[in-house]
Amino acid sequence: MRELDDARYKAIGARIRDVRLQRNMSQAELAEKAFISVPHMSEVENGKTKLRLSTFVYITEALQVSADVLLRTNTPEVNGIYQGEFNDLLADCSPAEIDSIIKIVKELKTTMRMKKDEYLF
Repeated sequence: MRELDDARYKAIGARIRDVRLQRNMSQAELAEKAFISVPHMSEVENGKTKLRLSTFVYITEALQVSADVLLRTNTPEVNGIYQGEFNDLLADCSPAEIDSIIKIVKELKTTMRMKKDEYLF
C-alpha cells in the first residue's frame, strides 16, 4: 500500500512539474507563489513529500490549473480539458500541419502503449 501511495505522490509531482514547465515558470517562481521554499517545491515535484491540502491548493492556484488535472487524469472532465487544449493547438494549423501532427500523435500513442508498464497512471 505504501508503494502505491509513493507512486501516486511521484505521479502528482511529475504532473505539477509538467504544468509548471508548460507555463514557463521556474521552480523558484512557483515556490514563491505557493508560499513554500524552493527545496520543498523540489521535494513535491519529485514525490518525496506528502502535500498538505493548503500547499496543494496554493500550487493549483499559482499554476492556474484545476486540481483534477493534477490528481485525476482519467476523469471525463479532465479528458475534456485535454481535448480542448488539443483543439486550441490545432486551431491555427494548416491542413497539412494537422495531418502531420495527427501522424506524430498516433505514433507517440503506439509507442506509449507498447511501454505502458513504465507508466504508473
